[in-house]
Amino acid sequence: MEKGKMKIKKGDQVVVLSGKEKGKKGKVLKVFPDKMKVLVEGVNLVKKHQKPTQKFQGGIIDKPVALMTSKVQVVCPKCGKPVRIKREDGRRYCKKCKEPMDKE
Repeated sequence: MEKGKMKIKKGDQVVVLSGKEKGKKGKVLKVFPDKMKVLVEGVNLVKKHQKPTQKFQGGIIDKPVALMTSKVQVVCPKCGKPVRIKREDGRRYCKKCKEPMDKE
């Protein structure tokens, strides 16, 4: 796939395919098309030691780290299974149930 072209969008439900977080599901919070990475809610958390500022008290916080797009797969909203995505006429479709992925 070309750099910058992604089939995953912000708000999609995804499942992790490999690594220590394998099998976990979450919502895509942010997409980084230039790096081919996605930030998934509640997945791939790391501990960060945060210094106190005027806005934040400080301490150890859990922060999500971006995953490669090859390690996640979109979950179809209709059939509920991890699926590949097909593009036709600028719209995304589930390859298993042929249901449109985007809401209009």
